[in-house]
Amino acid sequence: MTTMTQQLEESTQFLKDQGIESDVFGIILGTGLGDLVEHLVIEKEIAFDAIPHFPEATVEYHSGKLIYGTLNSKKVLVFQGRFHLYEGYNFFEITYPVRILHALGVQKLILSNAAGAVNLNFNKGEIMLIQDHINLQGGSPLAEKGTDALGNRFVDMSEPYCPEMIRKAKTIATEDGITLHSGVYAAVVGPQLETKAEYRYLKIIGADAVGMSTVPEVIVANQLEMDCIAFSVLTDVCDPDNLKPIDIPDIMAMAKKAEQSLIVLVKKIISSQ
Repeated sequence: MTTMTQQLEESTQFLKDQGIESDVFGIILGTGLGDLVEHLVIEKEIAFDAIPHFPEATVEYHSGKLIYGTLNSKKVLVFQGRFHLYEGYNFFEITYPVRILHALGVQKLILSNAAGAVNLNFNKGEIMLIQDHINLQGGSPLAEKGTDALGNRFVDMSEPYCPEMIRKAKTIATEDGITLHSGVYAAVVGPQLETKAEYRYLKIIGADAVGMSTVPEVIVANQLEMDCIAFSVLTDVCDPDNLKPIDIPDIMAMAKKAEQSLIVLVKKIISSQ
C-alpha cells in the first residue's frame, strides 16, 4: 500500500516531468471563479485525473484542471476546482493540492470560495477578505492517521492568514475603489444550506460568512509554513428573518459579478510580491 509520502512524491515527480517549475504562486479557485485563467498566458493544462493519486473533482461548477502559466509576468500554478468534505473525500484528499504546491516549492497561496453573507451589512456580489475562520467541519487534516509524517501536527493558528498580504489586499482595494469587507469565515460540511436557526447560531458565534471549503487547506498551509490569503465571493445574503429558497443561477451570477474585482485583487497581489 502506498504511503501518503509516496503518493505525494509520485504526484510531484509527475508534475516536474511535465516541466512545472518551483518558485511559483499557488492559487486555488472555488465555485464560479474560473475566469482568472483567461488572464493567464497558459503554458500547460493538466486534468486532475491525469495526475497520479490525485482526487477527481465531482462538483458541477468545478472544472478539475491544473493550469501552469504566467500572470502579470509571475509564474502561477492554478487549481481550477477543489475538493470538499461533502463529496466524500477525507481531509488528506481535500488538502492534497496544498501539499503538492508545497512539494513543488510554492511558498505563497491564494484561495477563493463562494460563501453566504451572515453579516447583513454585506451584500451579495461583494467580496470578503477572510481575516479569521471558525472550523465547524467536525475534523482536521492534521488529525488524519499518518499525517504526522507530513509535518508538525500541533500547528499554531493564532494568525492563519498572512498579515502582509492582507495589508496589500486592503491597499489595492482602496486604490481601485473595490468594496472589500473583512470578516470571519465559518466552514461547515454541507452540502445542504443552513436553516434559519443555524444562521442565527453562526451570527452569535461571530461568523460573517459561511461556506463549505477553504479552512482545511488553510490549516495545511499553516502546517507547511506557507503564506496564504483567502477571499469569499458573497453569493447570497443569509437573513434568517427573510430567508428565501436557494437560487443556484442567481448564486452563480453573483459569483460572476464579484469575480472581476477579485481578478484585479489577485493580479495586483501577485505583481506586488
